[in-house]
Amino acid sequence: MFENLSEKLDSIFKKLKGRGILSEENINASLKEVRMALLEADVNFKVAKDFIEDVRVRAIGRDVMESITPGQQIVKIVHDRLVELMGGVSSTIKFGARIPSVIMLVGLQGCGKTTTAAKLALLLSKEGKKVCLVSADVYRPAAIEQLALLGKQIKVGVFENKTLKDPVKICVQAVEEAKRNGFEILIIDTAGRLHIDDVLMDELKNIRLNVNPAEIIYVADAMTGQDAVNVGAKFNELLNIDGVIMTKMDGDARGGSALSLKSVIGKPIKFVGVGEKIDNLEVFHPERMASRILGMGDILTLVEKAQANIDQKTALELEKSIKKNNFTLDDFRNHLSQIKKMGSMKDIMGMIPGLGKMKALKDVEPDEKELVKITAIIDSMTKQERYNYLVIDGRRRKRIALGSGTTVQDVNRLLKNYMEIRKMMKKFNKKDGIKSLMRNFPF
Repeated sequence: MFENLSEKLDSIFKKLKGRGILSEENINASLKEVRMALLEADVNFKVAKDFIEDVRVRAIGRDVMESITPGQQIVKIVHDRLVELMGGVSSTIKFGARIPSVIMLVGLQGCGKTTTAAKLALLLSKEGKKVCLVSADVYRPAAIEQLALLGKQIKVGVFENKTLKDPVKICVQAVEEAKRNGFEILIIDTAGRLHIDDVLMDELKNIRLNVNPAEIIYVADAMTGQDAVNVGAKFNELLNIDGVIMTKMDGDARGGSALSLKSVIGKPIKFVGVGEKIDNLEVFHPERMASRILGMGDILTLVEKAQANIDQKTALELEKSIKKNNFTLDDFRNHLSQIKKMGSMKDIMGMIPGLGKMKALKDVEPDEKELVKITAIIDSMTKQERYNYLVIDGRRRKRIALGSGTTVQDVNRLLKNYMEIRKMMKKFNKKDGIKSLMRNFPF
């Protein structure tokens, strides 16, 4: 997400930081490029205009113009303004005093409400909450069955009454049943339409009136761009929503809707869907997201992912290997599998300051098939080859390719990526290794 915008902003700010002194003319020219980058990222026109004007006023102030590093000061202003644009601070769900607390998900058909309901249920259950799901979608074929299947998969409660056909009655009964069974949270997956119509809105209003939800959350498909913002504004006008969940953020390289939503509808993004897996839902942190957009990394999210997915013993073994400058191909295979649990390699590198910009590592993004191939190649090596890659000459590469059912090019690619990773590890291991990786980190 935000890949195209990040690359453009990085290019613009490199030129700015390369100048010792900045004039108002230099700043205006750069901000014109930033504005174009925002518009190309599908940011709302008015939001982009106001953003640039605010940055311009701050950038031509005395603190920046007389600064020793004016270019870096402007990057900091853009960072701070991006944080404000996306809501300033992360916004959590307010459950209220009633038990169960009802969370009502609304949105158009195809935005991912049903999957998001299950993802949210899993996230809240991991926090120790007792969660129940209910589908109020009596129109879409198998919608109720789909939610029931997902609920069983993540081991949360599911309310089903296949005899009822009235969405309002289903929700009322679900609340009563959840209360009887001691559930703390009830998540309602409502029906959607291809567009907003009176029938849909009347149904949602009736559900709201009868169950009095603690929160109404609009589920927005990031792939639909500004349409998601416009639809969100309409839902907010008619239902007074409390927040937004952006789905399919991993498939949207532009990200303009995420940058526009808070300004246009005045409601915060609370969570983002970053993949198809049931655990691919994250709390939305504006400051972390702004840092990632500007290529500054996101160490906090990386640490949280590591704590949730990587075995402590395995992590300690990796640390020892790095400290001894002894990161072998066996380590590479084992730890690549561990890291894969945290998400795509590209996303992980983007969380490390400066690393996402390294061209040599941009191709290190194995998918599941690639992991199988890597494992097969390394398993076809002798113990000596795994512990000392320098002995792997042309003859050995042919033998390894033949033994793993791959090609010599595959073996070469693996060794090249492995050597790049070793170089990175050595940089981290040096006394000032972190600093050397963060030279482009603006503040």
